[in-house]
Amino acid sequence: MANTNHPKKGSSITVEPIRSQEDIKSIKKLLSGNPRDHLLFTMGINNGLRIGDLLQLKVMDVQGVKPGDTIRVKEQKTGKTNILVINKATHKALQTYLSQTMSDPGDFLFKSQKGNAPLTVSYANRMIKDWCRQINLRGNYGTHTLRKTFGYIQRVHYGVGYELLCKRFNHSSPAVTMRYLGIEDKEVNNILMHEI
Repeated sequence: MANTNHPKKGSSITVEPIRSQEDIKSIKKLLSGNPRDHLLFTMGINNGLRIGDLLQLKVMDVQGVKPGDTIRVKEQKTGKTNILVINKATHKALQTYLSQTMSDPGDFLFKSQKGNAPLTVSYANRMIKDWCRQINLRGNYGTHTLRKTFGYIQRVHYGVGYELLCKRFNHSSPAVTMRYLGIEDKEVNNILMHEI
């Protein structure tokens, strides 16, 4: 069966954010029976970190955390230190996962079934494409979808400015962030309807 979420040959391979909160709920429901994958999705859309950085987390990094706690993460791509904040949704998913797994503190949080290695980025990419396909989302999705979904929802639903998101993503400028989030003409057109 052809993957409808794969771009046509020669076209751009930019992945999209999940723009609808209903679609986000659908994926969470889809993953409710798989605590590891549910945690990865929840953590990804709630923090805006790159998937490769999430996959390097170990159980000891998150044991005993409470909502509001922060975890320092060294970004693989930039070498800069960033933070992962444990909000209520992430905390709940984390507690569910940890209560159902027999993990040692030194184990990777998102452990592969092949020994004590983390899931690979390419495997996570296939998982995310599959989740989106299962809820009939059209478009191109992948690992950056989680990071972009965080930014898109923050921007469109909560009104967070590009400057703040730029800082969160460690981008060089807000213009880079705007392009990265795939802000559509529709959002720009909507502000033209505001009466002054």
